[in-house]
Amino acid sequence: MDKLLLLGDEAVAQGAMDGGMSGIYAYPGTPSTEITEYVQASKYAQEQGIHRQWSANEKTAMEAALGMSYSGKRAMVCMKHVGLNVAADPFINSAITGVNGGMLVVSADDPSMHSSQNEQDSRFYGNFAMVPILEPSNQQEAYDMAYAGFELSERLQVPVLLRLTTRLAHSRSGVARRDVKPQNQGGLPANLRQFVLLPVFARQNYQRLITSQVPMEQASADSPYNQYEEGEDYKLGIIAAGIAYNYLKENFQDQALKHPVLKLSQYPLPHKLINKMLDECDQVLVIEEGYPFIEEHLKGFQEKGTPIKGKLDGSLPRTGELNPNHVGRAFGLDSQEGKAVPEIVQNRPPAMCKGCGHIEAYNALNQALSEYSQGRVFSDIGCYTLGALPPFEAINSCVDMGASVTMAKGAADAGLTPSVAVIGDSTFTHSGMTGLLDCVLENSPVTIVISDNFTTAMTGGQDSHALGRLERICEGLGVEREHIRVFRPTKKNLDEMTQIMREEIAYEGVSVVIPRRQCIQTMKNKKLVERVKELGL
Repeated sequence: MDKLLLLGDEAVAQGAMDGGMSGIYAYPGTPSTEITEYVQASKYAQEQGIHRQWSANEKTAMEAALGMSYSGKRAMVCMKHVGLNVAADPFINSAITGVNGGMLVVSADDPSMHSSQNEQDSRFYGNFAMVPILEPSNQQEAYDMAYAGFELSERLQVPVLLRLTTRLAHSRSGVARRDVKPQNQGGLPANLRQFVLLPVFARQNYQRLITSQVPMEQASADSPYNQYEEGEDYKLGIIAAGIAYNYLKENFQDQALKHPVLKLSQYPLPHKLINKMLDECDQVLVIEEGYPFIEEHLKGFQEKGTPIKGKLDGSLPRTGELNPNHVGRAFGLDSQEGKAVPEIVQNRPPAMCKGCGHIEAYNALNQALSEYSQGRVFSDIGCYTLGALPPFEAINSCVDMGASVTMAKGAADAGLTPSVAVIGDSTFTHSGMTGLLDCVLENSPVTIVISDNFTTAMTGGQDSHALGRLERICEGLGVEREHIRVFRPTKKNLDEMTQIMREEIAYEGVSVVIPRRQCIQTMKNKKLVERVKELGL
């Protein structure tokens, strides 16, 4: 087969297609977005009828993928690490239902929080669910793991978690393809009660999951991704996981690495290989991206008491993204730092695009709220979160998808009125609708500003499930039609916008204000422009 130059994300996508995938389900989120986009742009995926549309959120994506697995076909679901929180309910339970067709759950972690709220490590979710975890060290392994992951899932009869990190997801390398596998023909599970988690059946499935831990660990012990490299100097042993293995090797390109190395890229942890290192070495250094996951496990199950070094003792930094310099310093090597940025170069903080509709919406909101005390605006996750920064300083929270609506309600319940939520159109359909329903049921004195730019802008302009539907959704949830107000956010409309905002903020009940204007970054998207015209937006 041919060789391609691919991002880690693209390698996963190509590996899954070549491995017989019938459907991919996802919600866009950096650093996972390019996986689905690659499949969407694939002529092969189109010819083979591979499902490749975005889902409303990660939970719906996970459940749809599980439905495809139930039907006997191979499915992949993709998200960023915080998206796995949204999908946690079906993800944990999918380990108990098991699978029929192979199922891969791809979670892309974001150490250093380049575009995220936290640095959480998805390996803890995989361990909690008691399913195999694959963690590639390079783009070729990302391809190979996606390609073979479906077979592993079907053999062990559980979903498989594939964990990426930002640096691997967004860097390129040559990838050799394998022979393309046909899609499964499909077919229902032999046991039609397998996916029925009533207690009487769930107990049986849970016992099966517990029993399957033995073959899972054996699969890790036999995995080509886990390798024990013998050494000469056993005063120190090294365990390097995923991309950290590359960081280790990068420090020893010009000199021999005399210590034994255990490369880990498949979990559960292969205890025999780990115990071999603990028995042979005076101390062990654990190098891993993310939380001290392996390090904490080693401290828990070893009997010899071999000293363990890593993130917990300060040999490596506990926070932020790992890099080769961090690893080199753990060995006392000189780090290769780049030159400092000259002071004449000014920092350039992120900002909204010139001409962005969010800007005018915030200008109107700030004017409408000027007669009230500060601290009344709860925001959400999207481009508009930049409203927290100067010159706007308009918002007071950003916690998780959909939290703006429910936090505004909770603040109103506590007596903070008026209380305002700012949320984007795509985020609203992701997880804001249920919060609005709570507000309607209690007629809470809140104003929900849904800034509608027709797209999922922050992650690159993907389709928004809200396009042309917002008013009907809000009215269907029970918001009174006269308190669903729409305007076009432009400078010349500032007085009108401010007046509308002022009136709805003063209303002692649930109101929705929709500033509506297409994201300027999508104006070259002819398909979207035509769709907007058809809808009369």
